[in-house]
Amino acid sequence: MMFTNESLEVYLEIAGSVTQAELPICREQGRLGDYAVAYRIFRNKQGGGFGDPNKHPYSWAALVYVDGLPLRLDSARGDCREWSTLDRIGQWMVDNGFRYWWTRNDLEYVEHPLPANAFEPVPTVDAVIEAAVESGLPAETELPADSGSDPLTV
Repeated sequence: MMFTNESLEVYLEIAGSVTQAELPICREQGRLGDYAVAYRIFRNKQGGGFGDPNKHPYSWAALVYVDGLPLRLDSARGDCREWSTLDRIGQWMVDNGFRYWWTRNDLEYVEHPLPANAFEPVPTVDAVIEAAVESGLPAETELPADSGSDPLTV
């Protein structure tokens, strides 16, 4: 599926935007979610040497959850905040109080072939037990009577 930044926001169900300056207020009021999402977008800005859209067409954006709704992070000017690398957006997340976050990339899909054994049947628990019994292991092992209430102590 081919996205634009606008259709990607619809797909991700982004409900609006919030500025970085509003995050401490939302956190203080207990309205800011525990985690954020770094997601891939088409570059909007041409900043520094990395901003050449022909060489580097993608950047990273952030969405945060306020009152349970996913909101895109905007600059004070109302533009979508962008980061050139995951390292930079990760540092921003840490600096702004997020201890963990999700990362998603819906734009750079790369199809990986399945390994040759992807469709080989996986043995069931019963088959594994049967193989163990056939090799000489007892089918069931009982705990000694004086084992107490902790089944892990023998």
